[in-house]
Amino acid sequence: MYDRGNGASNPSGTTVELLAAAGESAQALMAESLEARGSSLLHQSILKVLADLGPHARRDLAARVGAPPAEASRVLDDLQSQGLVQALVVNAGGRQEVMALTAAGTAARATALDHVSGVQDVLLASLTKGERAQLHYLLRRVCASAARSGGAHPASGAR
Repeated sequence: MYDRGNGASNPSGTTVELLAAAGESAQALMAESLEARGSSLLHQSILKVLADLGPHARRDLAARVGAPPAEASRVLDDLQSQGLVQALVVNAGGRQEVMALTAAGTAARATALDHVSGVQDVLLASLTKGERAQLHYLLRRVCASAARSGGAHPASGAR
């Protein structure tokens, strides 16, 4: 945990470590919040991709979220059994099953975003509204730089 009085003599040398620690904390809190509701980060990643980018074939969706195809397929089956996604058969260049978000999936995604806001409030409790806005702006710039360098995908739809 970061403590202003105990920072390194070269704070810029620890910025990446602080970003990594903050990311790990955020991910752990989000995973805990989702698990309490019977969901996971992979469930939400799949719903996010379908909400943001539209229908995807199973294999393409697995690649997009960076999950092994078998694991992504298991989560898709779970989401389908909950009525959050549906399989559509598309005959374009051959028969292919495409997964799409349902209205219930859209609602579940909105609920998840509310929970993410709660996690954000916990993590950023010590910051003023202005500091939160500034942090958001700076992190979007950092993510864009990382994406340009090939290090990560840009944070689309970040709140």
